[in-house]
Amino acid sequence: MSPTIAAENPGMLARVKRVNWSNYVVYIGFVVVFLFFAITQTQYFLTGTNLFNIVIQAAPITVMAIGVVFVLSTGEIDLSIGSVVALSALTAAVVLQTTDLWWLAALAGLASGAVIGLVNGVFVTWVRLPSFLVTLATMGLVAGLARQLTELQSVPVTDKVFVFLFGGGNLLGVPIMIWWTAVAVLVGWHLLRQRRYGAHVLAVGDNASAARVSGIRVNRVRLMVFVGSAMTAALAGLLYAGRLQGARYTLGESDLMTVIAAVIVGGTSMFGGKGAVIGALIGSLLMSMINNGLILAGLNVSQQMIVRGIIILVAVSFSLRGKKSS
Repeated sequence: MSPTIAAENPGMLARVKRVNWSNYVVYIGFVVVFLFFAITQTQYFLTGTNLFNIVIQAAPITVMAIGVVFVLSTGEIDLSIGSVVALSALTAAVVLQTTDLWWLAALAGLASGAVIGLVNGVFVTWVRLPSFLVTLATMGLVAGLARQLTELQSVPVTDKVFVFLFGGGNLLGVPIMIWWTAVAVLVGWHLLRQRRYGAHVLAVGDNASAARVSGIRVNRVRLMVFVGSAMTAALAGLLYAGRLQGARYTLGESDLMTVIAAVIVGGTSMFGGKGAVIGALIGSLLMSMINNGLILAGLNVSQQMIVRGIIILVAVSFSLRGKKSS
């Protein structure tokens, strides 16, 4: 091979160096973690029942993660999703207990999420407060409302249709939770990658001033992502209520860190301008698999929280590195 041809065809090492490995962290991590638990927890981890449980347990996290992808892609953040989960589940359970109408209960739960998202969006876009402070405030406010709604009492969910549709049923032999996951991912991917709305979301996150000059209604985009995020959290609340056949104010209280970790490790930049719906799906499955494997290994909740915290630190480091290099 002549020197000229060799110069025009860089070697394998040079190609590897040019790869932006931060884009593939979630996929590499997923394979590594899967192999680790498959080797160390062979007796229980690789059973069909356990693998199904991993996917089912990841369903509410995935649904919430799709909404958070859009929020982070605009350069904002939503800390209130965990509280929305509890309030929407309790709202639906109370309405169901009062009316015996599953569809009205579901609408009430989703509406509660939409209202909270609207409040977040209004304060961020019109009052111009930082989304971190706004959603931190609404997180506490909504958590208080959830506790006040039923005076710290659990509310049973016994309607068969509601339970079937939101977590407890099987459709064509596949758990309904997996169907909800598939629908959420497909809708989220289509909106972000195939629709003008997704392009506007990424443009706002990349450079809001330039997006405004180009004719994008920046405030409307921001308002919509907050409403969407809260509604996905409300849907997750319905899924919890249906699967557990009951609602309680503690639902979703530990999900915020898991969702944020899944989204960031999945490739969405916390600085805006970059979103990855499929990455969020894999990130959610990764977090669920880690929780499952740690439980099988005998680790307690505190130790699981430590692991999730480490994952967030590593993911944010990659995200910051990618932002600086762009």
